[in-house]
Amino acid sequence: MTNVLRFLQVFALGTWVGSIFYFSAAVAPAAFRVLQDQDKAGLLVEFTLRRLHSLGVVAGVIFLIASAVLAMSAEASGKALLLPVAGVVLMLILTVISQHVVIRRMTQLRRQMVSVAATPHDNPLRVEFDRLHQWSVRLEGSVLLIGFAALIPTVRTTPLLP
Repeated sequence: MTNVLRFLQVFALGTWVGSIFYFSAAVAPAAFRVLQDQDKAGLLVEFTLRRLHSLGVVAGVIFLIASAVLAMSAEASGKALLLPVAGVVLMLILTVISQHVVIRRMTQLRRQMVSVAATPHDNPLRVEFDRLHQWSVRLEGSVLLIGFAALIPTVRTTPLLP
């Protein structure tokens, strides 16, 4: 049972971190390079980011449940789980803030502007949108870095083979 729980930890956190990396390195840049309409590229990125955030919340919950069960078992040291668990909790908080505060407001602004690409950079709506976009990137980057930091001790304490 311990091996299954440890696998779930590594799989959930690895999937989340890998998905953020792939989104940041491939999906978002490709959308703006391949699609001719920058507004449609933005909509595609928003759609995939919502899915990424949903995946992250599910992965984070799976990680935390597996960690809680492991911590209650006699075979695992709760101290070894402390930093990764704290990291995943922080990742969840930042992801929820990103999705339900930052992205929600960006969506409202996008609707008001009709076209982000056609809105002048000095327009107050565009200024706020660009500021929120910077926060969105910072939040996602922070989640990625915290995820890498949480993954290292998770893997170190996870002997997958007996």
